[in-house]
Amino acid sequence: MSAARFVDHFSKHSDVYAQSRPTYPDSIFRRLADLAPARERAWDCATGSGQAAIGLARHFEHVEATDASAQQIGNAIATPGVTFSVQPAESTTFAAGSFDAICVAQALHWFDVGRFYAEAKRVLRPRGLLLVVGYDRSRFEPAIEPEFERIVLAPLKPHWPQQNKLLWDGYKDLPFPFTPVDFPATDIELDWTLEQLLGYVASWSATRTLLPSQPAYLEEIAAALAPLWGDGSRRVTMPLHVKCGRHDG
Repeated sequence: MSAARFVDHFSKHSDVYAQSRPTYPDSIFRRLADLAPARERAWDCATGSGQAAIGLARHFEHVEATDASAQQIGNAIATPGVTFSVQPAESTTFAAGSFDAICVAQALHWFDVGRFYAEAKRVLRPRGLLLVVGYDRSRFEPAIEPEFERIVLAPLKPHWPQQNKLLWDGYKDLPFPFTPVDFPATDIELDWTLEQLLGYVASWSATRTLLPSQPAYLEEIAAALAPLWGDGSRRVTMPLHVKCGRHDG
């Protein structure tokens, strides 16, 4: 079997990714554990810096967290009950029937989905679950929303990889060959300083593509947003797209 093409936008700046990406609501992982056939083993596929692995570890006895990027794994957040390894999503060394649940957070749009689904079905136990979750574009207070669109997002528009549209559309255009399981969506709610927001913007694939031609971009948007944001924290909302399915094979 030929190797899947690894679409890598984050390895070179994995330290920025680790410091700036949000974690997920605990309710997601609690519900996944409640629905899974057991709570023994979960796989956090394309773990990045381990944000979802932290949540899984609160509800499963052991979590295997993998990423195709050695740099991402090198910056992962050490967590009791989590074993990190460098492995692609589409082909792992895990034994068949290894997991009660698999989680893919903010990553399905980068996969060769056909090969990943085959691998997921291979390593899931009977009645095991696949949970796919991804956060949409951030939402802000009414006074900030249009300015964020104009100042931050407009310059980035030509630089987003085409895969991001799959995420923003809630993965509706991707096949999902699992028996659907009801899984209410929720939001990530954060109170961020401007510095934290800028760290998150700096981690985006589109930002990393823009910076070589506009190296002052981050400094320019910081100066433009500062009068609106002020010195304190502002609410940032990230709506989540959630799909969950059961392996009945």
